Amino acid sequence: MVDDQSLIPVGYIQQLIYWIRGQRVMLDADLAKIYGVSTTRLNQQVSRNRGRFPVDFMFQLTRGEFHGLMLQFATSNARRGGRRKLPYAFTEHGAIMLATVLNSPAAVGASVQVVRAFVQLRRLLTSHGELARKLTDLERTLLRHDSQFKEVFDAIRQLMAPPRPKRRRIGFGARNP
Repeated sequence: MVDDQSLIPVGYIQQLIYWIRGQRVMLDADLAKIYGVSTTRLNQQVSRNRGRFPVDFMFQLTRGEFHGLMLQFATSNARRGGRRKLPYAFTEHGAIMLATVLNSPAAVGASVQVVRAFVQLRRLLTSHGELARKLTDLERTLLRHDSQFKEVFDAIRQLMAPPRPKRRRIGFGARNP
């Protein structure tokens, strides 16, 4: 059993989860650090066990996606000793599968933390979705009540308005006999 004190904090792992192609993913270099192996070793194990990583578990970033990440997070430049190959992105299931492929106690323990990070992120997104839905419902209710209140206030204003005095007509008028 891996000691919980030696594990990487879930909050740190959550910062390494990106939203790419409509999925929450972690990059190979980040997972390699978490699992305590080199990125090269991680990618070797993936290539040796390619059948365990279908497209819904892992995909390789395009140049445009990688360039966008480099700009956003100021990652290293390939001309200065940085990455020379496009990184792989692993979904939650792919990150778990990596732990089984690497098969080390550190990787197994870290995979528990990775799963916890994905689960907490999912809960957070779900709670925000529920909050947004409740806020929309409240807004609709208030708008409906606002129109009803407007009618009530208009009726009250009409009742509060002073009555118009009856005016007598000045001048001669024809009377009908």
